[in-house]
Amino acid sequence: MAASQPESVPVSKILNVNVGVLGHVDSGKTSLVKALSTELSTAALDKHPDSRKRGITLDLGFSAFTIDVPEDRKEEFKGYEKIQFTLVDCPGHASLIKTVIGGAAIIDLMILVIDINKGIQTQTAECLIIGEILSDYMIIALNKADLIPKAKRAEKIAKMKKKLQAVFKRTKFGKDIPMIPTIAAPGGGLLHKDGAKKSSDETDIKQLINTLNRTLTVPKRVTKGAFRFAIDHCFQIKGQGTVMTGTVLEGSVSLNDIIEIPSLGIERKVKSMQMFRKPVKSAKQGDRVGICVTNLDSKLLERGVACAPKNIPTISAAIVSVNKVRLFKGEVRTNAKFHCTVGHSTVMATAHFFGNEIELKSQGDIAKKEKNEKKEKKAAAGGKEEKKKKPKKKVPKKYQRVVYPTSFDKTKEYAWHEQLVTDSVKHPPGSQFALLRFDKPITCAIDSMVVGSKLDVSTDAKLCRIAFSGKMLGALKWSETELEEFKIYKTRERIGTVERLQDDYTLIGKGLFSKETDMTQFIGLKVKLDNGLEGSISSSFGQTGKFKVSFVNPIPEEMIHVQGGKGEGRKSKKQKRTVHSKITLPLKKYVFATDRKRLVQ
Repeated sequence: MAASQPESVPVSKILNVNVGVLGHVDSGKTSLVKALSTELSTAALDKHPDSRKRGITLDLGFSAFTIDVPEDRKEEFKGYEKIQFTLVDCPGHASLIKTVIGGAAIIDLMILVIDINKGIQTQTAECLIIGEILSDYMIIALNKADLIPKAKRAEKIAKMKKKLQAVFKRTKFGKDIPMIPTIAAPGGGLLHKDGAKKSSDETDIKQLINTLNRTLTVPKRVTKGAFRFAIDHCFQIKGQGTVMTGTVLEGSVSLNDIIEIPSLGIERKVKSMQMFRKPVKSAKQGDRVGICVTNLDSKLLERGVACAPKNIPTISAAIVSVNKVRLFKGEVRTNAKFHCTVGHSTVMATAHFFGNEIELKSQGDIAKKEKNEKKEKKAAAGGKEEKKKKPKKKVPKKYQRVVYPTSFDKTKEYAWHEQLVTDSVKHPPGSQFALLRFDKPITCAIDSMVVGSKLDVSTDAKLCRIAFSGKMLGALKWSETELEEFKIYKTRERIGTVERLQDDYTLIGKGLFSKETDMTQFIGLKVKLDNGLEGSISSSFGQTGKFKVSFVNPIPEEMIHVQGGKGEGRKSKKQKRTVHSKITLPLKKYVFATDRKRLVQ
C-alpha cells in the first residue's frame, strides 16, 4: 500500500481530509476500509459488540491512512508534507440512515461503495442523494469484483461502468465520475498487525488511493471562527476523565481552553487531546480529535456538539431555505411531520412551506452576473482583461449544487405552498422556504444544514425516504408577534358575473356578495374580467349585494353585447348592454395575521 506513517512529521504539517465511505448494507464498505486503513481510532471496524454479533455496521467507524504529498502537487499543498485520509465508515442498513446523514455532514469527499454484482440498490440511491446534498466530490468503488470469474471480469466491469454512467449523468457528479473496481479483503486475505484484512491483490487499492489523491482539492479550513465540534462518541477512561471524539467543524481548540456542551448546560476545561492516539496541543477545522475533560458523566452524552462558550443555541423552531429531493416520489406537504436531521441529531418537526416563483436566479445566471460585474469594474479602473482561462467542465444547470440564500428578507411577501415543489424555472433553488417547528428543542448552529426525511416509510418499500434538504437562516421562538412579521399569504378568489353596463366606464355586477355583506371594506379593491381587463369596485348598488365596477378607460366595444329591444308599446323591452364575463376578485390572506378579517390584495 502506498501509505506512510507520520510519526516524525509535526501535526501542523499533516492535512487531515475526511472521507465518507457510504453504500448499501453488505456492499463491503467496512472490508474496504480495513484494506485502506493503517491507523484505527477507538471506534473503528465494527468494534461495537452488536455489530460483531450481527455482522453489519451499526455505528460510525473511524480509521485513517497517510500518504506523502505528491511531488507534482507540493505547490498546491504548500505548508503540508503529508495528507491523512480519515475514513468515516457509515452504516448501510436502511434503519440507520440518520447515522449516515450525521456522518456525511462532516466529510470533505465521499466514496460510494457499490456491489458490482448487484448495482444500485435502495440505500445506494439514498447515499447518492446524501452525497449530492453534502459533498462536492465522489468516487465510486465497484466492490466484490473477485466474485466475478476472471474470464468475464473485464466485460462485466465495462458493462457496469456504462450502466452507472447513465445514472450519474443525471447527477451533479456527471458521467465522468471516477469508478474503481476493488477487491476488498477477499477470502483468506492478508492481515494487519491489528487484525484487519488487506486485499490479496493491492493493485486496486493503490488505484483507489491514487484516485483519491487526484480528486482531492485543498479543503478550506476556517481557524479564526468560534470553535464548534461534532461529537460522535463519548466514553470514560479511568483515572483520566471523559473523552469526546469527533470532528472540528469550525475554528480551533487548544489545551486548557474552556469549552461548552450546550445540551447539558455545562462548561469544562480541555485537559488533553489526541489524534489517532497521538497527543496534540491543538486542533483546527477538519481535524478528527479526542478531547479529554474531567467531571463529565459519559452516559449523559452519546452524540452532540461542543463549542466555545455561548456559541451554539438550543432552538425550538427555525426558518430554512429548502429544496425537494428529486428522487423522492411522494408529496412533501405543508403541516406534515418530517424527521429533520441536523448534524448528529434527528428530531421530528412540522413543516410549513412558502416562497416566490422568481426569488433567485439560477446559479449560472448569478455566476454570469458576477463575472460581468468584475469585467465592468476592471474596465472602469482602466485595467486590461485577464487572460481567459480554460473553462472547467460544466455540469448541466439543472444538477449544479444548490446555492442557498445566506439570509431571509422579512420585508418581502411570500406565497404559502401547500406542498414543496421540485426545482424548476419557476421555482429555482433558493426560492422556497420552510418554517420548521421541532417537537423538542434541538441544539445546533444557526447556519446548519438540514435534511428532512420520512423515516416512518417501511424499509421494504424500496423508496427514497429523503424528502428535502436545506440550510438554516435563523431561529424562531414561534410566538404570535414573531410569526406575524412573516408576510406569508394564501390566495383566494371570489367569482361573480356581469349583470349589465351602466355606461361606457361602469358595469353592475352580482354574485360576489350577499345582501348582508358590509361593502365598505371592499370599496377600491381591484377586480378582473375574463380577458384581463382590470377595474375597481366603486360602490354598492341597491340592497341585494350588487355592486358597481369602474374602469379608467371605456369598455372595448367588441366586448359589449346588446340584449332586448323587441316588441311595441307597453310590451316593448328596453335594450340592455352587458358583457359576457365572470368578475374575479383576488384576495390575499396573511397566514399568521392576528387580524383575520383584514382584506389585502
